[in-house]
Amino acid sequence: MTVFSATSPRSSRTNAKMSAKMSAKARARTHLVPLALTGAFAASAVGLVAYLLWPTWSTGGTDAPDKLPVSVGGTLFNLPVSAIRMKIQRHSGPQERIDLDFLYPSLEAPSGPTHVTADTVDTAMQPIDRIFLSIAAHHDALSPEQRTTTIYPRYLEQAATVPDDGLTMRSFRGDTSYGGEDLYSASSPALTARCMRDAATPGMCLSERRVDGADLTFRFPRSWLSQWRGVAEAMDKLTAQLRGPKG
Repeated sequence: MTVFSATSPRSSRTNAKMSAKMSAKARARTHLVPLALTGAFAASAVGLVAYLLWPTWSTGGTDAPDKLPVSVGGTLFNLPVSAIRMKIQRHSGPQERIDLDFLYPSLEAPSGPTHVTADTVDTAMQPIDRIFLSIAAHHDALSPEQRTTTIYPRYLEQAATVPDDGLTMRSFRGDTSYGGEDLYSASSPALTARCMRDAATPGMCLSERRVDGADLTFRFPRSWLSQWRGVAEAMDKLTAQLRGPKG
């Protein structure tokens, strides 16, 4: 006996087309899954980088430590968390460079940024009320003392100004890379600072010192030189109090 199938050739072709469409949709969904996962990971990475790089003045909660042990150039420092200017640097352990600021003359870590409102944004520039400090590994580069004694004299004017308060000033020649700057020095207390002259913006001073494997660079307004002894003592005090235990 011959048995005939109940399925017609047209039904077979229709079923085949439907199966092909379903397979194509399944393949499309399969391809979309990796793309969606890649997009999600990319968005998360961008968000993480933005969060870490965005400056913040928050201390991170009541359980956050007040100070962090940080090693720069193999030299240990104990740094106030709220004085560290960038969130990405707010972690313990070795770092190549770290940037801080402290209120002057109290030398306390700032609690937050100076807020500017629509009523004050167009007013005169507010005076700087803090001293800035960068700590960086020097990798055996020329020390600040060597630059003062061997490099700077090549570019200085011969004449020197010695005010009554014991602070000596020598100007850099205008045809050198230090044009527009003056070099200030004193011996008691010790101070060496390169200072930009006042122009459209107030001049700033830079004073450097080496502590073992790290160079400390202080920055402060040139106008503070009217009280230079207090500034020199503040830099000495910060250097001493930020040092970790020597081992």
